[in-house]
Amino acid sequence: MTIQWFPGHMAKARRQVTEKLSLIDIVFELVDARIPASSRNPMIDEIIKNKPRLLLLNKADMADPKVTKEWIEYFKENDIHALAINSQAGNGMKQIVSEAREILKEKFDKMAAKGIRPRAIRALIVGIPNVGKSTLINRLAKKNIAQTGDRPGITKAQQWIKVGKELELLDTPGILWPKFEDQEVGLKLATTGAIKDTILNLQDIAVYALRFLEANYPENLKERFSLEEIPDDIVLLFDEIAKRRGTRMSGGVTDYDKTAELIIREIRTEKLGRLTFERP
Repeated sequence: MTIQWFPGHMAKARRQVTEKLSLIDIVFELVDARIPASSRNPMIDEIIKNKPRLLLLNKADMADPKVTKEWIEYFKENDIHALAINSQAGNGMKQIVSEAREILKEKFDKMAAKGIRPRAIRALIVGIPNVGKSTLINRLAKKNIAQTGDRPGITKAQQWIKVGKELELLDTPGILWPKFEDQEVGLKLATTGAIKDTILNLQDIAVYALRFLEANYPENLKERFSLEEIPDDIVLLFDEIAKRRGTRMSGGVTDYDKTAELIIREIRTEKLGRLTFERP
């Protein structure tokens, strides 16, 4: 399975971000806490250059809390300020402004020393589609300004959004790289729903997800699908799940597409618990 993208989207988004860099103080880079590395754009460092940055691990409520702590620690060791947040429920919102103030303290102190009146922090939000940028903006602004949806790529244009007196946000369309050099990155993004399901083979994704669960969260897998043991043969594993969850066709034959769909849906809706698909 090869996941490809059109470089045109990437070039346009990159140009939009580059044009606005001089207007902002800090970049809020939003990633999915379940896949903090795979949901980062590999070109982001190159695009934002030396701008101060705050990395926000969104959907932290869906991720394995122990692994999230490891990631926060890892980023800290690499001199990247990072926070775990949940924009849907509003957890961690107050920390964002205070952390940004901390990061920009030196800059704002210099401005004050020159007699420049204090002003709101100007921030740019970047991230790949479906990582929750619009939800975060609406949560910070305390109203529905940005369009949201569970389909990747809802945000289409740029807009400035005032968040009280302390913050002004510039929203941008999500940036996606033109192609995935590493197919596993594509599979992780697909498992968590960052890629439109219509362009993928769900069976491939379900196979990847089951193998990952078997290696990292075997108890969750057994418990959810009432398995005493996890069969080595992936076809048998599909058959067992189909038998228990009623995704068989007439004659007791497994409907593999339906079973794959069920597996992915249950992962995304946390029926198998809080999962993180990569470690630092």
